[in-house]
Amino acid sequence: MADRGGFKWWHAVTILAVANATSALPAGLGGDFAFYNAFRQPVVAPPDWAFAPAWLVLNVTSLVALSRIANATDRSTKRTVFLWSEGVGWVLFSAFTTVYFLLHSPVLGAADTVAGLLTGLVSLVCAWRIDRLSTSFIALRVLWLLLATYVSLFVALSNPDPFFGTASLL
Repeated sequence: MADRGGFKWWHAVTILAVANATSALPAGLGGDFAFYNAFRQPVVAPPDWAFAPAWLVLNVTSLVALSRIANATDRSTKRTVFLWSEGVGWVLFSAFTTVYFLLHSPVLGAADTVAGLLTGLVSLVCAWRIDRLSTSFIALRVLWLLLATYVSLFVALSNPDPFFGTASLL
């Protein structure tokens, strides 16, 4: 009898499709470039066109890591925490365009990005002892989120927030 358990390729495709569809609904496939580009940004801010290909690579590598660890023989607490952390990370990824573009809130966008970085760090620490290749894939996302956190905090502090009706703090 075939093993019916485990993380299958179609689980990854489903997660990718649902997360990206949910993410695309509020602002369209490319986001709201005019909204993003209207803000005062740090010099290191990526151009608007870089986000889609960067996140495609990060999503695919994150799903490979998720698959490897979900199917690992390790059944420890760190594996469970990793799986939960990745689940939270996918929810945060899916919610970003809603809080940033639909609600027009750089503050909520920054909060989502910081939370994504924190969940990525949790996943990174948990993956370290389970699977080194998965650790390197998660590390790619954490590096991107380090940059994204700096940019999003700069934008949130340097620009007004239309959702909250607040002025720039810097």
